[in-house]
Amino acid sequence: MKKFTKMHGLGNDYVYMDAIHQTIENESSLAQFVSNRHFGIGSDGLILICKSDIADFKMRIFNSDGSEAEMCGNGIRCVGKFVYDKGLTDKTTVTIETLAGIKTLLLNVVDGKVETVRVDMGEPILAPEKIPVMAIEEPVQNLKVKASDKEFTFTCVSMGNPHAITVVEDVSNFDVSKYGKIIETASVFPNKTNVEFIEILDKEHIKMRVWERGAGETLACGTGACATAVSCYLNQLTGRHTYVELLGGTLEIEWNEEDNHIYMTGPATTVFEGEI
Repeated sequence: MKKFTKMHGLGNDYVYMDAIHQTIENESSLAQFVSNRHFGIGSDGLILICKSDIADFKMRIFNSDGSEAEMCGNGIRCVGKFVYDKGLTDKTTVTIETLAGIKTLLLNVVDGKVETVRVDMGEPILAPEKIPVMAIEEPVQNLKVKASDKEFTFTCVSMGNPHAITVVEDVSNFDVSKYGKIIETASVFPNKTNVEFIEILDKEHIKMRVWERGAGETLACGTGACATAVSCYLNQLTGRHTYVELLGGTLEIEWNEEDNHIYMTGPATTVFEGEI
């Protein structure tokens, strides 16, 4: 039997497993099994907490289709809560190794439990070949992609994983599934892409829905919120400090001018524990 914890960040839910004190095998198949909302536990994917030689911990992320992802902003906040609440660390500043580099977490502890986490997400990546996206301009702000009956204009940003952001008029009633699945696999995105459909509410507030690569539409995406904030600032739609409203709740995003880093603050929640 393997122990797991079901957690979510603004409804972006994953099954978390301690891979330090128990051996986890066949990760890709396991991710597909646990993610199934009818025959499994039900989640957007599987996250493993592992040993690291270069940070306090390492996290591995598997999407619901079994593919391994580079980074997950909502997921890494829950990793911070996991390692502190379970006594794997007593530090309130924790470093996590990811495929997108080492991220630093500042844990806000209330009554002995982590309530919110501020994550240093690092610098946004704007070079097209590093996102990656088939484009020449840098930053990529006017990428045209046709999907079904519509043509979209995208700004592309990587937060360790690729994002394509486009503004729509009424995001609440927009058909994210119809267009998201087409754009995700468009030929201009060599590694596929996450797709953010956004609506600007004012200079500090953005409404966003996301089609996540390998998972479909989810209630929240932390890296997507960061990429969206960068995109909106580049296009002079917002300032450097924004609140991104997702289906599962709101994230606070700051693009710091001094160090060029993106800082994301939001909650992390434990749902239940179990064994499989």
